[in-house]
Amino acid sequence: MKKIIMPLILIATLIACNSKPEGYTINGTLRGDVADSTQVILKKIGDNNQPVSVDTAYTNKGLYSFSGKPVTPELHYIFIDKLPGYSVLILENGEIEISAQKDSLNLAKAEGTLQNDIFSDYMKKSQAASQKAMSIQKDLQKATMSQDEATIAALSDEMKELQEEYKTFELDYIKANPNGLISALLIDRAVASKSVPLEELKSLYEGLAPEIKENKVGKDVLKRIGDIEAKEAANKNTSIGSKAPEFSAKNPEGKEIALNTILGKVTLIDFWAAWCKPCRAENPNVLAVYKKYHDKGLNIIGVSLDRNEKDWKKAIADDKLEWDQVSNLAYFNDEIAKLYNVDAIPAAFLLDENGVIIAKNLRGNALEEKVAELLN
Repeated sequence: MKKIIMPLILIATLIACNSKPEGYTINGTLRGDVADSTQVILKKIGDNNQPVSVDTAYTNKGLYSFSGKPVTPELHYIFIDKLPGYSVLILENGEIEISAQKDSLNLAKAEGTLQNDIFSDYMKKSQAASQKAMSIQKDLQKATMSQDEATIAALSDEMKELQEEYKTFELDYIKANPNGLISALLIDRAVASKSVPLEELKSLYEGLAPEIKENKVGKDVLKRIGDIEAKEAANKNTSIGSKAPEFSAKNPEGKEIALNTILGKVTLIDFWAAWCKPCRAENPNVLAVYKKYHDKGLNIIGVSLDRNEKDWKKAIADDKLEWDQVSNLAYFNDEIAKLYNVDAIPAAFLLDENGVIIAKNLRGNALEEKVAELLN
């Protein structure tokens, strides 16, 4: 009989070990005096970058729970009615245990699944640096109040050293935990802060586990790294001394206009929009320069970042703009704007007769002086 039972137990054990959890369960413990039936809300960040509710539960003797269908690992937040702050966890398939004190929800500990275990380990190791930073900040405030310049300088240097240490810690943590969602989140933060060179960002991303690259966060990171790469290339392509990138787009009448067909002895590429007040304020000056120097060889092409065709055409008429105008009506998603790395307007590029960029963003008297220098 034993020979029959033992294999069955072994098979059952192997099946249990190899099966993946079908959905998630969150078992929450809230320490402190919290009334029964207190509302607990599970939230995530929605498409508009605002928290949206995912589920609601209620406390019973300090306990609460959530459960749901299979999910892809993603950051979620737990809010407790009438309590300040919130707790963070990574919602993923499996049984997640999360515990917190009611007066310090932000210090909650989530564990029991791979991503939450990695996340909790990161939080534990990073908190020491956070506490040290808070201590330095307090001492800095005291030194500032007493106008102790020597102490202020010493503490400022200490803070800078701590920031560098923390940056190194995070980069090392990413490399040591390629299968952690927190690693992708840390790369994303490094992208946003522009604190890490592009090549290093690419290397960190390439080191991530395949399942993290396939996660939404991983895909977002790849896109943002690609955007930085494109921006750096655009910066290089539109530096002074570079040949202006070619482009074409439709004018208000629907005719395709190409840059290389309107080049003069001097050509101004003027990025603007009907909705841009500084652009509209500059238009009279550009018009005056155009009237004065067009016969001598100045050409202008306006590239509008408008979204509304009617507004664009009305602004051209109202401001009496006499030069070529083109637009894809795509706001800052305009391919020409991306090609020239334009993320704010007004923006302008002055070209010589060969289409080489010789000046950028000249306005007012500076624009007229440069054009006069080139054409007089």
